[in-house]
Amino acid sequence: MAFSFFSRNSGDKAWDVKSLRDALLRYIKEALQKVEGGEAGHIKELQLYIAANAEDKHIYEGAVYVQDKEKFRNEIQRIADDYALDLPADWSVEVIFTDSLPTDIGRIPQLDAAFTILTQRQVMHNASSAVAYIRILNGQAEQGEYLIKATDGKINIGRDKKSVTENGSFRLNKIIFPPDSNDESNKFISRQHAHIEWNKDDERFMIYADEGGVPPRNKTKIHIAADEKMIKLNSTQIGHPMSEGDQVILGESAVFLFSVKAEG
Repeated sequence: MAFSFFSRNSGDKAWDVKSLRDALLRYIKEALQKVEGGEAGHIKELQLYIAANAEDKHIYEGAVYVQDKEKFRNEIQRIADDYALDLPADWSVEVIFTDSLPTDIGRIPQLDAAFTILTQRQVMHNASSAVAYIRILNGQAEQGEYLIKATDGKINIGRDKKSVTENGSFRLNKIIFPPDSNDESNKFISRQHAHIEWNKDDERFMIYADEGGVPPRNKTKIHIAADEKMIKLNSTQIGHPMSEGDQVILGESAVFLFSVKAEG
């Protein structure tokens, strides 16, 4: 159970959003000041994990400007400038709300939070070096093969380049099956069918069905190479880890192969 930072006993200090933000930034400042010499120039990403209980979560969200993430980054950059810490121009901060804090990084005393600093080398080892290939076996996509990288973020798959989601925003597909194709397989692919993204914790690519790729609409199935089993994705929330040789069936008969090996 997470330790509650906000004690409600009479006589205790009443913590608010600003006080919490100051406490978080003070810890981050002290962590940055411990970086030796010119090593600050090699920092790539700051990671702040938060495991607040339901009662306190909204205060943490306010403290880190969850609605405007750039503001929290600017606060940290201001600290770095004040203390002449030469952070690289492309450094980033990631705030991760989680049920439990990681055990392998530093816990922030008296807070439901933990913090770590990743160098460019660490980030590249964890993500940038991971690539895979999507090869179209059946159906007609704009490309016969796609190179995907862990740093690509969400890689949307669907019919047509762009579609409008239920909340009115635009979705851009990267792996595109043109709607005007003469290939019958394309007709059973949704405009918002599925997506692939990198899971940092498991260090694997995951595939998820989207709203158009689960029953009662179209189908998303995976033929697993390791044991020749076939599974169907029935939820948009539960993904499947991809392995060498897995084949993904979109709709009735469009198929692509997942591989970590270059062709030829």
